Amino acid sequence: MARRGEALRAHILDAAKLAFLESGFERTSMDAIAARAETSKRSLYAHFPTKDALFLAVVERIRALFGERMRTPGEYAGEPLEAVVQYCGRFLQLLRWSSVGKMVRLGIAEAERLPDLASGLYDVLFGLTVRDLASHLVTASGLAADEAEAVANELIGLTIHPLLPRLLFGVEPLTEETPEEARLAADVDLDRIRRLVGIVLPPPSATPSGSRKA
Repeated sequence: MARRGEALRAHILDAAKLAFLESGFERTSMDAIAARAETSKRSLYAHFPTKDALFLAVVERIRALFGERMRTPGEYAGEPLEAVVQYCGRFLQLLRWSSVGKMVRLGIAEAERLPDLASGLYDVLFGLTVRDLASHLVTASGLAADEAEAVANELIGLTIHPLLPRLLFGVEPLTEETPEEARLAADVDLDRIRRLVGIVLPPPSATPSGSRKA
């Protein structure tokens, strides 16, 4: 049965995402995407008048799918700091996945020619993660919004280093298997992240009210 309406649109976005990841934005033609989606160019252009519009729609689809996989920190554990640990660990786990790692590479590759599209990808993967973590820190740890954002950025940066550059340069391979949250403790060194969280964000009893160690 031929796909129509929203079903066809979603199918085109999935096909386009795979094409962009494999060949990059510049080398991926609308002809190739139409062929991969097994639809006509007329149908493709009816949904997406330009390749830029299609790429932006792919970014928004990734935003929704990535957000569903990450969820929010408070959903990981009842204890606020352990929730932070597992949330950061989940982010690191997802970065190992080829679908996410290749998207990071794509954003870097297109940053000079297509800065708006690249910054959109950055926001989907890193901006969204930092904002959700900062929001959790405001609620769970009582930090002011600006301090929570700084702490969230620091924690994410410490968590992903040195793995992210090793993945980007191919020193460590990306994994093709979808990373299941049930395997988080096996896939990620959560004890390392706990130590980092303990340094950057000590328990409330360790510092005077309203302050945090540098």
